Formats: sequence, structure tokens, C-alpha cells
Amino acid sequence: MSVEIQSPQPVNFRTDPLVAAPASRPSEYLTLSAQEEAALVETARDPRNVEGLTHRHYHYPARFSPVFVGQAIDTFTDPGDLVVDPYVGGGTTLVEAYARGRNAVGSDISTLATFVSKTKLLRLSSDQAEVFLQLAGHVTNQINVHRPEPAFESWVQLGYFRNLNSSKRWRIRKAIAQAIAAIEEIADPVFEDLARCAVLRTAHWALDGRKQLPSMADFRRILEASSEGISRGAVALHEAVREHPIACPTVINRSIIGLETDAHVREAGPPRLIITSPPYPGVHVLYHRWQVDGRKESPAPFFIAKALDGSGESYYTMGGRKAHGLRTYFEQLEEALRSLAAIADDKTTLVQVVAFANPEWQLNRYLEVARNSGWQELGLSCLISEEDGRLWRIVPNRKWHATSRGQTGGAREVVLFHRLQKC
Repeated sequence: MSVEIQSPQPVNFRTDPLVAAPASRPSEYLTLSAQEEAALVETARDPRNVEGLTHRHYHYPARFSPVFVGQAIDTFTDPGDLVVDPYVGGGTTLVEAYARGRNAVGSDISTLATFVSKTKLLRLSSDQAEVFLQLAGHVTNQINVHRPEPAFESWVQLGYFRNLNSSKRWRIRKAIAQAIAAIEEIADPVFEDLARCAVLRTAHWALDGRKQLPSMADFRRILEASSEGISRGAVALHEAVREHPIACPTVINRSIIGLETDAHVREAGPPRLIITSPPYPGVHVLYHRWQVDGRKESPAPFFIAKALDGSGESYYTMGGRKAHGLRTYFEQLEEALRSLAAIADDKTTLVQVVAFANPEWQLNRYLEVARNSGWQELGLSCLISEEDGRLWRIVPNRKWHATSRGQTGGAREVVLFHRLQKC
């Protein structure tokens, strides 16, 4: 994963029409018990690594904490209620909702995100897991430096092997191609997707941000371990869902803007909880590609997932992060929040986890956009004495490139709670 903080620019609040003064404290509060509030705070600030169920299938950038997501689902919903995540990313919300017996819908503009999310929702019985591991073992055995590299000419012509042709990376490129060629012989689509996910996880480990590349023997070893971990996760999810039977969540590949017009969303009805982590304003997160050989980008994850890439960074982050005042970002954010207001009702709670490159003005602008979109911010009464009265957390276990510059705005996230404004 690669996350980079955009250096904040000086802001003049009095003369610049595109920025706003620092945010005031929440003026209204959620009606929760002291125990519920304490649990939300504790889980939001839990620094442990992501574990459990299928959450470790693939390390999607800027991942949600499943501990916090699970607590939010328990706090704001009952079994059978609907949970929505319109920036579904790595599928954490859907997995936690599925395991807890909640209906769920997730959407994302990225085909890589929807592939990962759908794969994390696949379940295996113990017998199916044994079959999967046999197939995965066959895939691993096809990786051999002395065997020819399968030709994927159409993918090469489209640029999906870009920046993988150097003398340093050709062995890993060959290993990926050999593994995918073997996977394409698997007849069962569930096993195929799980095997692709194992290669995706392994190739991410082998290439993204690496200075010293692993050998093909190491690639095979990690691929075997990844397949075993994915198998265990799929079995664990199978057992969890057996305890709380519910239909498998729906995953939609589309923009959040106009979500209220989607048939899947209209049929599902108003959600009790919308919980999501939108793109961070002013913070560069490379959601769709890996960084190799310094800052060179590779779209190889889309080839592995058999999914087409959408576009450049701005496609996935609601506009470039360098534009003055982040105009495009906040214009798209307002449209997105209006779409969420259109699917919500007075019982819907909107929970967002956001980081800011420059929270001194970007947080207030974010909250202003939410108000303009029909949302009212609510706080937790137990945090009245803390900072600005909001639930802030230090971002744990994440490769923030700005850590060498000390504490930055983007090194913390804030959890924002909203409900529809009262008429």
C-alpha cells in the first residue's frame, strides 16, 4: 500500500472564498448509553492489526477496522436490518454485516474493489476448502523459472504489464503470468476467484513498495501461505454465517453519485446504517495501482483480478488533490452525500471515517458540505471534554510516507456521525 500526504498550502481564511475557518464542536449528540459510547470509542482507537474472517485476503489501501465496523453495526442495527457502504473498498463492512446477520449493499467505482469485496464474501465448507487447497497447490507448482512465460498479449497491449519488464522484475512477472494461466484452467468460478485473490495478495507483497524483490521460490512459498490463509478465512466466514443466516450482500460496481437510482438500492429500502470511508481530501492514496521501482505505477492488480482499470488517480479520489480549495472534491462530495440522503430516512445513521491533509480548514468544509446535503452532525457525549468533541484516532499500521516529517493532518482519522436534518 502506498499513502502519501500532500504538503498543506498556506490558507488565508479571510480572503480565500474556497476555504473556511476551523470547525466548531458538535452541538447535538447521539442518544446512546454510556456503554455503547465507550465501546465505539474503544474499538475506533483499537491499534491491533486487521484479523479475523476474510479480512486478510487482500490488504486494500486505507482499510476500515473490522473491530470498529462490527461495533457500529451492533450499536446502530438489529439482525435483518440493512447496512450500506457506498465506498466499499476492501469489503470490510459487508463481511462484518454478513457475519452478523444483517442485509448489506456495497458499491464502489473501482472494479478492483468490487472484485476484492465479492471474493471476501465467498464461503467454503471444510470439504470445499480441501478441494480449493489442492487446486491452489497445482497453481503454485506451475511457477518455475525454467518454464516459458504464458502470453497474455491483449493485456500487455492494454498496458497492464507496464513497469514489470525490467531485469529486476521479470521473474515476478513470469510467476504471476504462470499462476494466472493455471488459474484460468479452474472450472469452478468460486475457486478461481479465491485463487486469483491469493495471487493478488502474494504479488502485492512481492512488488508494492519493494526495494529488494523476492525470489520465485519465496513467491511460491508466500502464495502457498496466502492460499491457506484465504481458505481458513472462507471457512470461518461460512461458520459465522451459519449462526446468523442471511442473504449474501450485494456488491455493485458504480459511482456513489446517483446511487438512489440503482434498482438494487431502491429495492433494499432505507438503511439503518450507512458506514463508509470516503476518499480523503488532500491525501493521496493509491487505491488502484502498486508502486514499483520508486514511484512508477503498475496496474497489474487489475490483470490478476481479471478486471479493467478505470482511469487515473482523480477517477478514484473525486478529483485531483492539488486543485486550489479542492473544488472538484467537495463538489463531488456534495453530490454523493445528497445521494445518500435520498436513500436514507429519519432512522438512518451515517458513520464516516475520514482523514484530512489539512484538517484546520478541510474538516469544516467537509461538515459544511454535509449540512448543505441535508445531514446534521451528532457527537458522542462522552467526548465533550476531548479536543473538538469528536472521535479522533491515530492511523495504525499504515505506510504513511509523511511520517518522516512528524505528525501530519493525514496521520489521524476522525469518525463523523450524522443523521438527516429534521424538517
